[in-house]
Amino acid sequence: MPGLSVAQPSRPALSLPGDLFPARTVPVLVPMPAERPYSYTVPEGMRVQPGSIVQVPLGPRQVAGVVWDGETDAVDPKKLKAITHAFDCPPLPEAMRRFIDWVADYTLSPPGLVARMVLRVPVAFDPEPFVDGLRLTDHRPERLTPARQKLLETATAGLEWTRPGLLHASGVSASVLDGLVKAGTFETVKLPPHPIVFPPDTSFGRADLSETQRDAADQLCEAVGEGGFSVSLLEGVTGSGKTEVYFEAVAKALEAGRQVLILLPEIALTQSFIDRFHQRFGTEPAQWHSDVPPRNRERVWRQVAEGRVRVVAGARSALFLPFRDLGLIVVDEEHDPAYKQEDRTFYNARDMAVVRGHIGACPVILASATPSLETRVNARSGRYRHVPLTGRFQAAALPSLQLVDLRRHPPAKGRFISPVLHTAIEETIGRGEQALLFLNRRGYAPLTLCRACGHRFQCRQCSSWLVDHRLRGVLQCHHCGHSERRPEACPACGTLDHLVACGPGVERVAEEMLQAFPEARTILLSSDLPGGARRLRRELDAVAEGEADIVIGTQLVAKGHHFPLMTLVGAVDADLGLNNGDPRAAERTFQLLHQVTGRAGRSGLPSRGLIQTFAPEHAVMQAIAAGDPERFYERETAERERAGLPPFGRLAAIIVSADSRREAEEYGRLLRIAAPEDDDLEVLGPAEAPLGLVRGRHRFRLLIQGGKRAPIQSFVRAMMASAPKARGSVQVQIDIDPQSFL
Repeated sequence: MPGLSVAQPSRPALSLPGDLFPARTVPVLVPMPAERPYSYTVPEGMRVQPGSIVQVPLGPRQVAGVVWDGETDAVDPKKLKAITHAFDCPPLPEAMRRFIDWVADYTLSPPGLVARMVLRVPVAFDPEPFVDGLRLTDHRPERLTPARQKLLETATAGLEWTRPGLLHASGVSASVLDGLVKAGTFETVKLPPHPIVFPPDTSFGRADLSETQRDAADQLCEAVGEGGFSVSLLEGVTGSGKTEVYFEAVAKALEAGRQVLILLPEIALTQSFIDRFHQRFGTEPAQWHSDVPPRNRERVWRQVAEGRVRVVAGARSALFLPFRDLGLIVVDEEHDPAYKQEDRTFYNARDMAVVRGHIGACPVILASATPSLETRVNARSGRYRHVPLTGRFQAAALPSLQLVDLRRHPPAKGRFISPVLHTAIEETIGRGEQALLFLNRRGYAPLTLCRACGHRFQCRQCSSWLVDHRLRGVLQCHHCGHSERRPEACPACGTLDHLVACGPGVERVAEEMLQAFPEARTILLSSDLPGGARRLRRELDAVAEGEADIVIGTQLVAKGHHFPLMTLVGAVDADLGLNNGDPRAAERTFQLLHQVTGRAGRSGLPSRGLIQTFAPEHAVMQAIAAGDPERFYERETAERERAGLPPFGRLAAIIVSADSRREAEEYGRLLRIAAPEDDDLEVLGPAEAPLGLVRGRHRFRLLIQGGKRAPIQSFVRAMMASAPKARGSVQVQIDIDPQSFL
C-alpha cells in the first residue's frame, strides 16, 4: 500500500448510529460474495441495532449476518423475509464495520466476503454455557475424617469452586467430595465460564532495559499515552531487544484498560513469543492462528468481543477479530511476505493494520530489523515516527560477514558446501558451538530426471517440477499439493536406477553434513516435515538448549529465534531469490540474508556469517558483507523511484484463469480492450503467468501500473464493468498492491 492514503470509501449516511432501529426493515450483510446488504424485516419483539449479529434466511439456507448501517431499499416489507434469530452477542463496533467497508473498497472485494472473515466462528455467537460449581454451606457432616477435614479446610476461603479445581487443590478422592455433596456440606452453583487466559500483570516481570532501549520504549509509550492514531517504526538490528521494548508499550495500553493485538508472521514463531510474553506479564496472550483448536478459537472470538481477552497474539486473520476496545496494534517482523493473503480477499495485513488503527483511532507499531521499503520511505518522510535501536542488547557483537565466491571456492563434485564453509563448520563444532546452514528450498532436490532419456518429473496439474522429498519417499508439487511415490524406474523409458536428483534442498544438505560430520548432532528444520508446528517447536527448543551441533533450515529459522550457542551461519545458496523477475527480489534477498545471519552471536560469543554466492559483486551481497543497510536502502529506493514502482507508484494485478489456455487468454484480451483511457495508468499484458498452470487451471496476468496518486481502484472498476461478463470456467482475481508476480 504505497503511501497509504487512508481516505474513507463512500458510504451511506448512518441511520441512528448506535441506536435501535425504529423501522421494522433493516439492511443485513451476509457472509457471501454480496456487493451490498440485503433487506430483511424485524419481527415484533425483536430488538436489533447496527452491528447486531443475526440469523437470516438466504435461499433454502439459514446464515449468520450483520445488521448494517444505512437505509434499506424501497421495497414493500410484505415482500421481504424476516430475521429468524438475533444472537445474544455484543454487536460489531462501528469502527469494525467501517473497517470492513474500507477493506472491501480498497481491495475491490465484495463486502460480504470481508464480513465472512469476521463471522468465521458461528458457535461463538451464543454465550458460553455456565459451568457447574460447588460452594461450601454452613452444614457440617456428622463424621469428619482426615480427608473430609482437608477438603473443608481447602474450601473455607468462601470461594466457589469447580469440581476438578477443588479436587486438585485438596488432593482428595472424588468419592470424599461426593459424600459431602450428598450430606449437604456443599451445594451446587452455576459459575461463569472461565477466561481463555488470565489477565496480564503489567508489573510482573519488567525487563532491565538498556539506556537505548528505555529511550525507544519511552517514545512508544508516549504514542500510546497520547491516544489517537499514529504509526511508529521500531527498527533495530537483530538481537537489539525490540520485543522487550514494545512490551512496554503493550503494558501502557493495558494499564489504560485497552485491548492489544500483536500480529506475528509465522506459527513457528508463536511459542517462543508466548514464552517471552509469559516472562514479562505472568500469563499467556490468547492465540489466534490455524493451529489453535476450533473450540479455543470460538472462546477467543467471544471473549475478545466481550472485552475479557486483553491481548491477542496471532496470524494475519487476527486483524478481523471483533475487539471491543482496541488500544494498540503491533505488527512484528512487519516486512514479512507472510502478511500478504492471496486467496479470495487479497490484502496485506501490515497495511490493513495501519488502516484499522486509523479508523479505530489507536496507535500502531511496526517492528523489524529489515523494514520493507514502503515502511522505510514513510518513516523517512515523517509520516511514521522512526524509533531506531542501533546496538545489540548487552553489547553483544554483530557477526562478522564474509562472501564466499563459489567460482573461486567451488564445492566438491556432488556437494554443495564450499571448502571455506566446511572448515568453518568443523572449527565451530570443535569449540562446542553451533552452526546453522540456511537454504530456502524444502525437500531433497527441486528436480528429478532420468539420465537415460532425459525425462523430467513434472506436476500434471501445474507448470512446475515435482520436488523430491527423500525422507518421505515422495515427489511433491509445492503449488497444488499433488504427490506420488518416488519410482525406481523411469516411467518414460523403464530404465532402472537412472533417476538423478538435480540441485540441493535442505534434506540433501543435511545428508551431506551427516556424511561429513557423522559424530555431530545434526537437526533439520523445515515446515513440511512430519509432526507439523508442534514438532518444530520441540526442535527449536532443543536447538536453543544446545542439543544440536549443526542445524539445517529454511526461512523459518531466520526469524525471531534466540540460539545462545549459535556462532556460525552459512547461507548455502544466497543467489536463490535474485533471479525470479520479482521487482522486490533484491529487497527480499537482503532481508532474508540479514535476518538469518543475525541468528549468530546473540549471546555475546564471537560469531561469523559466510554467504556462498556466484555473484559477490551484486549490490545485495556487497551491502550484506559491508553491514551497511543504509547503502542498500538508498540504492533500492532510487531504483524504485526511477522505475515508478511502489512506494513511488501503484500496481494492481488481474489474474484470469480458466480450464483451457484459450479461454483464459481470450478473456484477458477482452479485459485489455475494456480498459478506459487514462494517461496516468498503463495496462501491461495479458501475458501468460510465469506459473501458467496451477491446479489444472491456465493463468494469464494483466498488470496495471500508475503514479502514486493514480485512481487505480476506479480504473479497475470501470475496466471490469465495461468488459463482458466472465462465462464458462473463466475466473478473475484482483490483487491491489501485488506482492507475488508468479
